[in-house]
Amino acid sequence: MSAAGSTIPPTTAPRRLLARLRDVMAGAEAAQDRLNRVTSIIAADMVAEVCSIYVRRAGDVLELFATQGLSADAVHVTRLRIGEGLVGDIAAHANPLALSDARNHPNFAFRPETGEEAFHSFLGVPILRAGRVVGVLSVQNVTPRKYTEEETETLQTVAMVLAEMVASGQLIGRDELAPIDGIALKPLRLEGTRFNAGLGIGQAVLHEPRFTVEKIVAEDPDAELERLRTAFTAMHGQLERILDIGPLSNGDGGEHEDVLEAFRLVAEDAGWLRRTEEAVLSGLTAEAAVLKVKNEMRARLGSATDPYLRERVHDLEDLGNQLLRQLTGQVGQAQSELPEHVVLVARNMGPAEFLEYDHTRIRALVLEEGSASSHVAIIARALDIPVVGQVRDILSKIANNEAIIADGDNSQIFIRPSEDIQQTFHATRKHKELIKAQYAQLKDLPAKTRDGVEISLNINAGLLFDFDQIEAVGADGVGLYRTEVPFMVRAEFPDVEAQRTLYEKVLDRANGKPVVFRTIDVGGDKVLPYWDQFDEENPAMGWRAIRISLDRPAILRQQLRALVRAAKGRNIYVMFPMVAEVEEFDAAKKLLQRELDRERERGGILPEKVHTGVMLEVPALALQLDKLMPRVDFISIGSNDLMQFLYATDRGNPHVSDRYDILSPFALGFLKHVRDRCDQAGVPVSVCGEAAGRPLEAMALIGIGFRRLSMPPPAIGPVKEMIRSMAARPVASFVHSLLEMPRVSIRQRLRDFAKDHGIEI
Repeated sequence: MSAAGSTIPPTTAPRRLLARLRDVMAGAEAAQDRLNRVTSIIAADMVAEVCSIYVRRAGDVLELFATQGLSADAVHVTRLRIGEGLVGDIAAHANPLALSDARNHPNFAFRPETGEEAFHSFLGVPILRAGRVVGVLSVQNVTPRKYTEEETETLQTVAMVLAEMVASGQLIGRDELAPIDGIALKPLRLEGTRFNAGLGIGQAVLHEPRFTVEKIVAEDPDAELERLRTAFTAMHGQLERILDIGPLSNGDGGEHEDVLEAFRLVAEDAGWLRRTEEAVLSGLTAEAAVLKVKNEMRARLGSATDPYLRERVHDLEDLGNQLLRQLTGQVGQAQSELPEHVVLVARNMGPAEFLEYDHTRIRALVLEEGSASSHVAIIARALDIPVVGQVRDILSKIANNEAIIADGDNSQIFIRPSEDIQQTFHATRKHKELIKAQYAQLKDLPAKTRDGVEISLNINAGLLFDFDQIEAVGADGVGLYRTEVPFMVRAEFPDVEAQRTLYEKVLDRANGKPVVFRTIDVGGDKVLPYWDQFDEENPAMGWRAIRISLDRPAILRQQLRALVRAAKGRNIYVMFPMVAEVEEFDAAKKLLQRELDRERERGGILPEKVHTGVMLEVPALALQLDKLMPRVDFISIGSNDLMQFLYATDRGNPHVSDRYDILSPFALGFLKHVRDRCDQAGVPVSVCGEAAGRPLEAMALIGIGFRRLSMPPPAIGPVKEMIRSMAARPVASFVHSLLEMPRVSIRQRLRDFAKDHGIEI
């Protein structure tokens, strides 16, 4: 409803405006003349004294391209940087902005050449194209005015039409719509983040779903609604074929099945379809409505701090693309002919889009965005495909079929590598395969030093397919099962039965080997999508892990109940994380006993034995070992957090993360003190942080007396090779001789010792 009190229904008002704009857009006038007429029509329809259109130009500058109500001399003269002024703020955040008193807004920027000082009210919306802001559309009024949600929706719908005009190249060249760093012809190396290790070499295939929408404004909204609903039904049929007949449809119960099921739930959510139907009723064609909602969802949710909301954007974009394909009849990229060796490159993508490609040809996946817990990353890991994410602007720096190397081990991407670099990486890959084969030969051999000391090597796991590695690498068991990881890939908190089913599968896959279940460790950088989070100044030391579990005991009780029921007469190992006081362990163990009593009363099958322990990662707990030892069955040292707290060093901060070394006399002496006290009390102790999985650090840990190590599965081979090449007693003697040295690190001395004694590190 307009400020003048119009009683036109919300679905009719924008439709009338769109019909007038359609006639202007179809005219034979020059693009600038049509744009000028558009501003006049919008101003009149919105009962506004001003309507202005800003277009994004190279260098992230917004230029005033047309206006009704501001000074004509300001057109093509007034420019604002992204983030500058109200218009720049809209472009920076890709969100609408409605103000009844714009001049008092902190971002208001007065430009005298425009003559806008007389105007109080302001409403602006981003002009979005393919999820990118390409301009801003705004209206202004002299008197204070509270713009309605319907007026904002109307302006967003109009912006959809203008986006097509900007993208057509009629106003500025198409090249200005792309980021300013174009494709270079020289070789290029880019940094990213490892989501799955491995090395992939091939030709780039750019996943850039683009759809030609020829008609924006609908002539018959009812017919468009029918087309939309028909396409929606057809899309669901296609999705069922993709998800049910794909390479991961074997029903083995992995987390990828949770991902696919969560994707199905998003597809069945009527909310986004309803928004699309509303856009059709506003006067858009079915295709334009899908594009509008897709752009709005990405703009609204793409910058969310909640990881689940960010992942939902990718799922919705995936579904929007599937729906557009049904509406336009265009063949997807995945159906086109692919090179034999594909490195798939995308801004981001959903699981259905990824599974449409022939996975037997995909050597790696490279993403501009994403996270290690994103749905597509989990699916790729299940297929053993290397993934590198957060590779900034890679789509603007590479073309289809160009040579590319994705080095997941070192989180690097090489574009257009020279022939010698390609040969080097091919040799590296072959060498890795040879080394992997050598490690495979070690899997059935004991991790025993040359002087007969046996070391127990275990894996860290978080997903079901990690358990395939127990036998593959010859591990003795699972020293750390991160129970929170399956929680993080779900759309809602799993109930007791869902957890019981998962833990039973975990124990079955371990095939009798011990599994240490760490109770849910969330908070800090591990966020559950269905929990309300709050800002903390120091989240790593804040409300997380056992602190959450004891404050919300129902969560911990449900998890412990599921573990007890999953055991069915087998041994289980339960470890509580982030314990800082012995009383916290007592409280958690009391909850465990209540669940054992509950299961006994209901006549269930109790575990044969429940081993309870703590993860020692808070230094304060190391000062309470006398009280702790009689209460625990085992201790596991989480070296990552322990070193972080011991040195007051944020391990995620590159300025200080390498400042202190676990291979220092003090750190090793501290660990030795804990190990000695555990030995005296007869309590088994292990190390399960990153240090345990690096051969040099593992050698030092063995030197100070540790006999149980837990690490990522790929580290088992190198560490076992090191163990079988060393003698424990000479290493122990050498390490002990260094513990009193006043040094920040003894790393180089240990490395020299290993080299002199033929120890494989």
